[in-house]
Formats: sequence, structure tokens, C-alpha cells
Amino acid sequence: MEYVYAALILNETGEEINEDNVSGVLEAAGVDVEESRVKALVAALEDVDIEEAIETAAAAPAAGAAAGGSADADESADEADDDNEDEAEAADEADDDDEDEGDGGEGLGELFG
Repeated sequence: MEYVYAALILNETGEEINEDNVSGVLEAAGVDVEESRVKALVAALEDVDIEEAIETAAAAPAAGAAAGGSADADESADEADDDNEDEAEAADEADDDDEDEGDGGEGLGELFG
């Protein structure tokens, strides 16, 4: 998790998220840096708009809390789950394609074991 926090710190301060900067933040925090995890993080965040991702993540819990647990909210949650399952299946198919290309399985998932 400290690797993601390092990227968030760099983003917040307007610094470029690259291997040297991420490693520098981690070393300053006293973390034993694993270069493979740093490379995976930087590669995973290459085309990500972090500000947009933060806004999306922050908005998701608020939408559920505003519903107050009503039956409509439960139906919406069920529909969202169905949509998420469809998206997960599509992502699994895309992951299968990636594995065929021999990418080594690097990505955000690899950062967390």
C-alpha cells in the first residue's frame, strides 16, 4: 500500500510519477524498496488520470449512503452488481489475451501479492 501512497503524494505535489521519484519517496519513508513493484506501479499508472480516479472513488460511497438503504437502492445495487459482473467477464477475457502475449502478469494486482 505504501507504493500507492507514494504515487498519491507525488500526484498531490505535482511531481512526475516515475521510478526515481516513487523510489525516492519510499526510501525517505524508510521503506525497503522493491524495484519490480515500483516498475509495476509506474507502468500501471501510465495512462491513468489519478484525479479522475479519486473523484470517482470518492463519489461511489456517497451515492450509496444518500440512498439510505431503501428498496430502490437495493435494486440499483443488484443492477450495478450485474453490470460489474459483465465488466469483470470482459476484463477476464482481456486478461487472457494479455497472458498470451507474455506480459509477466505485472500490474497493480501484482503489487499486493
